[in-house]
Order: sequence, then structure tokens, then C-alpha cells
Amino acid sequence: MGIRTEVTQRDLRMRSREIMDAVEHGQSFTVTRDGRRIAELIPLPHRRRLVPKQEFVAMSRNAPAVDLSAFRADQDAAVDQRAGDAYGR
Repeated sequence: MGIRTEVTQRDLRMRSREIMDAVEHGQSFTVTRDGRRIAELIPLPHRRRLVPKQEFVAMSRNAPAVDLSAFRADQDAAVDQRAGDAYGR
């Protein structure tokens, strides 16, 4: 873990935007009240939403071949084809 900067409860209240921006960029804080440590503000782990194209291509090289007919049959077996017809159930 990195170094945690101490910030008083009052500073947190007065400078919340600045402090939260710093947390968003990876900085951690220990919040104090009356000289006592009462809380820690730490950044949450980042989750990737997209996989870069080169990484996807590299992962795909080792993926097993897909039998498209069997895949379609599995889909048809798993999905109620009448699902879109609210009155046909």
C-alpha cells in the first residue's frame, strides 16, 4: 500500500472535492478527529470495461473451435421462442 496522507474531518468537509479527486487518482487518506484516526479513504480497484483488440486477438488464438450448428441448437433449446409473444403463453 502507498503512503496515506492524514486529513482532519474538518479538512475533509471543506476540501471534499479536492480530496475525492485525489482518491480517484490513487491517493489514500486517513481521516482524523480530535487527533484520533477514525477512517481511511482508499481508491477502489479499477475494472476494465473493454479489452484492447490485440489482447482479444491473442486470447482468441487459443480458444477452441465452435461448431456453429451445435451452438445454434443449444441456443434454440435454451430460449423459449415464444418469449416475445406476451399473449401466446
